[in-house]
Amino acid sequence: MAAIVLASASAARLDMLRRAGVPVISDPAAVDEAAVKDSLRAGGAQAADVAETLAELKATQVSRRHRDAIVIGADQMLDCNGVWFDKPPDRDHARAQLVSLRGREHTLISAAVGVRDGTRLWHSTDRAHLTMRRFGDGFLDSYLETAGDAVLGSVGGYQLEGLGAQLFSQVRGDFFTVLGLPLLPLLDWLRAQRVLPN
Repeated sequence: MAAIVLASASAARLDMLRRAGVPVISDPAAVDEAAVKDSLRAGGAQAADVAETLAELKATQVSRRHRDAIVIGADQMLDCNGVWFDKPPDRDHARAQLVSLRGREHTLISAAVGVRDGTRLWHSTDRAHLTMRRFGDGFLDSYLETAGDAVLGSVGGYQLEGLGAQLFSQVRGDFFTVLGLPLLPLLDWLRAQRVLPN
């Protein structure tokens, strides 16, 4: 049975795969994501194109270190009316992002690409649409204090699977996509590759 490698440092993605019964190891890629995003944006790319390109770059790079293994690259983009958000570097940036998203709808785009021996074999991209409620500044300050540095681990400064659920009035789309991976299509593909039981 082929090894399965996640080309990501994301603890959430690794945990998601392991909880789903995927025997996976993590080997993060070293891709300059900011430079790739800037280049693609300059060329007129959409957020979904960026997520897929980054996922493939990560998987292809890590594939060089794991002969015969199935390597999964993944990436997520947050798009709010053409503005792209990244993981905030500190709580001040997280607060500013949440203020920008407050009372508005945004889209989370999660992409995954499967590579073996440097060849792209599969990909999937999915979108979820989230509407943040119009919470007050007092709630926001309390949320940031309670959530702590966890707000730095995801685009937009929230984690829907925890306290961040209180920020939203509506979520439309697959929960796994919100967490950063189109998990169900990926599991289908891994079964087709006979690395998971049918």
